[in-house]
Amino acid sequence: MNRITQKLQEDKKILSIYFSAGYPNLNDTVQIIQDLEKNGVDLIEIGLPFSDPLADGPTIQASSTTALHNGMTTQILFDQLKNIRESVKIPLIIMGYFNPMLQYGVEAFCKKCAEIGIDGLIIPDLPVDVYADEYKAIFEKYGLINVFLITPQTSDERIRFIDSVSNGFIYMVSSASVTGSQSGFGNVQEDYFERISNMNLKNPQIIGFGISNKETFNQATKFAKGAIIGSAFIKHLSENGSGKISEFVGEIR
Repeated sequence: MNRITQKLQEDKKILSIYFSAGYPNLNDTVQIIQDLEKNGVDLIEIGLPFSDPLADGPTIQASSTTALHNGMTTQILFDQLKNIRESVKIPLIIMGYFNPMLQYGVEAFCKKCAEIGIDGLIIPDLPVDVYADEYKAIFEKYGLINVFLITPQTSDERIRFIDSVSNGFIYMVSSASVTGSQSGFGNVQEDYFERISNMNLKNPQIIGFGISNKETFNQATKFAKGAIIGSAFIKHLSENGSGKISEFVGEIR
């Protein structure tokens, strides 16, 4: 069974952390993953840096740019992660844009992910229809879960279609803006969380964008299986380096 599926069956709220591979330094990737697991994080999204990250706010964009300047590439990330399963047991997801995967070769990319022990992919700019028609069989061949994003503007019909082709969780974007921390969720967002919860989808939802602390984590997980923290963690890395991860996670849980 895929590690993501196993983790989602646990009777707990999932804390997922996103960071850009190769940030703050090129060779920090593995240490950050190990430290996050050690401190009780349930799932990790490893960002594959890209030069034109449309959905990302300024914090993640800046970390992605730094990682690229540090020399991070798809191949270097794969090389860094080749022995990751010797020390890390929790689910690992690579999150990135479709262009680098296309350049690498979609099947070759999926095959490499499977060899390393990556459990899933999040590709914000790969439309679900194109995935279903052209790539679903390849992902399934290599046992990879593909995670799709929904927003407050996604129609119920589209959400149900995404649910039908998904076999892990649905990434529920909290608002229509780009990524970034905010102070809390208002009534409009809570109504949206509740509306999706009441759709009784077969895949659980994990909420991302705007989760930065214990308060927003608890608000988000009131209606969903878990929440994702990205920008706030990257800010912590930029201010403290990779040495104080336990402090960050300790303030959430």
